[in-house]
Amino acid sequence: MPNANSIFLTKLFIFFIFLLQSINCQADVLDIKRADSLFQQRSYKEAMEIYQQNYQMGIYSPAMLLKMSFISEGIGDKEHATLYLSKYYDLNPNPQTITKIKSLTGQSNLVGYEVSDGARFMLFLVEYQEFIVGALSFFLLISLIMLWVNGRKIPEARYYWPSILLIILIFAANNFLKAPRTALVTQSPTMIVTKPSAGGELLDRVEPGHRVKIKSSKDIWYEVEWKNQTAYIKKDNVTRL
Repeated sequence: MPNANSIFLTKLFIFFIFLLQSINCQADVLDIKRADSLFQQRSYKEAMEIYQQNYQMGIYSPAMLLKMSFISEGIGDKEHATLYLSKYYDLNPNPQTITKIKSLTGQSNLVGYEVSDGARFMLFLVEYQEFIVGALSFFLLISLIMLWVNGRKIPEARYYWPSILLIILIFAANNFLKAPRTALVTQSPTMIVTKPSAGGELLDRVEPGHRVKIKSSKDIWYEVEWKNQTAYIKKDNVTRL
């Protein structure tokens, strides 16, 4: 049987890796708070620079996305205003957001904004990913402490399974808890076809504002879901959300 002390040290090392990730997240939160302060002072350019840096790293909140959309619309950049609102809709689906996107894009009917209960649950998990990982890490620490204290009294391997399960859950939450891949149509006009080639049959010719769910990537094409069927769209015509 493996030495209890060596097992403890290995698990403790893994825990501290996740702890360092949590500290980095706290630094990002302070950075966004500074940007929020600049936004309140109407220093929109400076605030936007900080927001964009965090957005590119995948760090954002619904409130931050709304502020980014507000700034973009204020400078006449309707494309990015729509992009941020569309991403906001993923986190907080509501009719008011769609109405605003229709206003920005001049579209009366938008495709791709339907969100199922399963998708909403996944988005909820993604939004609170840091809290989930933090809670699991806390329980892992408690488990490790108990193993350290009682290691010599519990020689059976089954007593290690709770810690192993927690490590697996933390790894899965960090690496596999991701929202569905979606993209916003940003070019006018955009052709949606049946095959990833110029010879594909035309399914639709659309304007910016519609969304597609990405299934896979093939050269210059995305395989997407469009009106409940598989279709293809050129990568240059969309922006990943």
